[in-house]
Amino acid sequence: MAGHSKWKNIQHRKGRQDALRGKLFAKLAREIFVAAREGGPDPNNNQRLRLAIAKARSQNMPNDNIDRAIKKATGENGGSNFEHIVYEGYGPGGVAVMVEALSDNRNRTAADMRHIFSKRGGNLGESGCVAWMFDRKGLLVIDRDQTDKDEEDILAVALEAGAEDFQTTDQSYEITTDPESFEEVKNALEAEGLSFTTAEVTMVPQNTVQLSGEDVPKMLALMEALEDHDDVQNVYANFDISEEEMEKYNG
Repeated sequence: MAGHSKWKNIQHRKGRQDALRGKLFAKLAREIFVAAREGGPDPNNNQRLRLAIAKARSQNMPNDNIDRAIKKATGENGGSNFEHIVYEGYGPGGVAVMVEALSDNRNRTAADMRHIFSKRGGNLGESGCVAWMFDRKGLLVIDRDQTDKDEEDILAVALEAGAEDFQTTDQSYEITTDPESFEEVKNALEAEGLSFTTAEVTMVPQNTVQLSGEDVPKMLALMEALEDHDDVQNVYANFDISEEEMEKYNG
């Protein structure tokens, strides 16, 4: 779990999530748009749309934005036709990186990805070169400061609903599920009054690469550049960084 949650914690620490909220909403709207265009506008009959809406709501995206994206997808002039593309490569220190993009110009996006990787100490690889290092999992993260419920009670509810794993960090409770059980576990926890800082089906690394020294700022710069790109929806990487190294980086 470290590779996924580490980057989220770094973003919180640097205040980047608030700074990128407008861009984040645009990306979430695109994800909802594509899900509704391909599978229909009814989330009850479209799991991909249901998950996209849940992800948007976990980021406090207004319902009006969600409704607009769905209506745009179902209108006669539904806008651009986006293609789902996965890019794979390596970052500094041999970190495995997967990038999910929605693009209306495959050649442009591929060129941009190659440039971003090479400029920041990484390289774009062939399809399949790192995908085997990740598993698709449901991830639910609960901020420990935002709940007064006992850890054992949360664990019991999660496991009863079908969760695979439960980890406790200094800041949060992190619950993983298989993708099929994600919504059932999420609903069970919400029924107990719990809310989430992260609620999504994501790619979780099987193992992590510990970074230190110059590789730390290089890797974080690569992650930021990828996430800043308009076509990029999600970035997954298997790095870990110690608190000691983070303190050096924060200087």
